Amino acid sequence: MLRQLLVGDAISLGNIAIDAIVMATVVATARNALKWDRRQSHAWLAAVMVATVGVLMVAHVAEVMTWSLADVILDVVPAGTDVLYFAFVNDTTLGYGDVVRSSAGALLGPMAAMNGVLLFGWSTAVIFEMLRQAMRSRDRTGEP
Repeated sequence: MLRQLLVGDAISLGNIAIDAIVMATVVATARNALKWDRRQSHAWLAAVMVATVGVLMVAHVAEVMTWSLADVILDVVPAGTDVLYFAFVNDTTLGYGDVVRSSAGALLGPMAAMNGVLLFGWSTAVIFEMLRQAMRSRDRTGEP
């Protein structure tokens, strides 16, 4: 169990690093976009939000792929199960119940779920903050 805990922590920290790099880039880019003259337009606001959410979704897919790579290396995916599907089910806490980890990786499933919940929550906070900043910027210009 200690080995699984250490491996799960390492994978989680790697995913946190991926999220941190992507989030820092998204925030910096969005802050620059907030300075553009087109900040008054509704289309501009929608574009900022779509770009923010789109980039964060790509980051989450990369994180799921990190878990799936680890699952393959550790050989904890049940035979006949799609590795990416397996990682998505764990990361999103979907839990269809149609696949179960081997006992060799039993602790990794909950760790992947915990990691996914944490990172989805972090993304939600960033999305909300980008919308808040964009609305504040638009309000300063007197636009409706």
